Amino acid sequence: MTKRPDKPITLADVARRAGTSTAVVSYVINNGPRPVAAATRERVLAAAAELHYRPNRIARALRSRTTGVAGLVLADASNPYFGALARHIEQALEKRDRLTLVGNAGYSADRQRDLVARFLAAQVDGLVIVSAEEGGDVAAQAEAAGVSAVYVHHGPPDGHAPVVAADNQTAVHEAVAHLRRHGHRRIAFLAGPHDAGPVGLRRQAWTAALTGDPDAVLLRCDYSRAAADALTRHLIAEGTMPRALITATDEHATGVLSGAWACGLPVPDRLALISLDGTPESAHTAPALTVTQQPLRAMAEQAVELLFGDISRALTAHAPLVIRRSCGCEA
Repeated sequence: MTKRPDKPITLADVARRAGTSTAVVSYVINNGPRPVAAATRERVLAAAAELHYRPNRIARALRSRTTGVAGLVLADASNPYFGALARHIEQALEKRDRLTLVGNAGYSADRQRDLVARFLAAQVDGLVIVSAEEGGDVAAQAEAAGVSAVYVHHGPPDGHAPVVAADNQTAVHEAVAHLRRHGHRRIAFLAGPHDAGPVGLRRQAWTAALTGDPDAVLLRCDYSRAAADALTRHLIAEGTMPRALITATDEHATGVLSGAWACGLPVPDRLALISLDGTPESAHTAPALTVTQQPLRAMAEQAVELLFGDISRALTAHAPLVIRRSCGCEA
C-alpha cells in the first residue's frame, strides 16, 4: 500500500506516476476541455488513486473564479420534510460538482439573514434558500453581491428571486375530492398558528374547495407532533373531533395519529386523515398516511437548474395524491 506523503500530492506527481504531462492529467481530472484516450485516462486515474490525489479546490477557484461551493439555508433542519428536501438539493448540487454548505435557520428570520451573510462572505457560487416564514427577501443580499439565489418551497411575496414550489392548490382540491368520494361532507383542516407561506396557501385552497359549507372546521396548532397530539386528545375529550381531516403538514398528521391512538379513536374507521407533505416517513406510520406528495426531487433539481442558468423560469410541479390506509382505502 502506498504511504500517504506529508506534503499534498500535485498534478505533477500524478503526471510522473502516469508517465504523461500535467496538461493531460488536468484534462482527465477536470473532464476537459480536451479529450483523452481511454487507456491514458485509465492510467491517470490509477496513478491518482495510488497517490491519494485530491483536487485542490482553492487552486481551482483561483483559476475559474468560482469556489465550487454552494450554500443551502434550511428553515428547520430538524423537520423531516426539510431534511428530505435538503438531501435532494445536495444530490443535485453534487451532480454539478458543488460542495454544499448547510445552515439551519431554525425558523428564525434573524438567523436566516445571518446565514446568508456568512455564506456570501465565504464566496459561495450560489444560494438555495428554503425560506423561513416572514424572513424577508434575503435573496436580495445575494443579488447585491452578484451571487445567484433561488427559493425552494417558499419565498417572500415581494422577492425578486425565483421560487420553486409545488401546486398546493391542486393538491388540496384532490385531497378534498378524495375524502368526498369516501362520503365525507364535513372536512376539517389543521393549519399552523397563522396563515403564512405554503401552509397559508393550502388553507386558502381548502377554504375555496369548501365554499358554501358553513360547517367547515378550521383547526390550528404549532408545527409539531406534540402540539397536534395534544389538540387531538382535547377534541376527542370534548367530543368535537371531526370525522375527516386534512393536515397541512406530516408533523401535524403524525401527532394526530398519536393522539387518536392514545384515546382509542380508530383511524380510518372513525377518523379519515390526509396529509399534505408526503415525506418518506409518511409511508411508515400506523396506519400509513394518505398524502399529497410534494415532488421534492423535481423541486430540488429545478432549483439547481435555475441557479446555474439552465432554465429561465420556475415551473409549478404537481403534488400527486398517494393512496394509503389513513383515508379509508384498502391500499
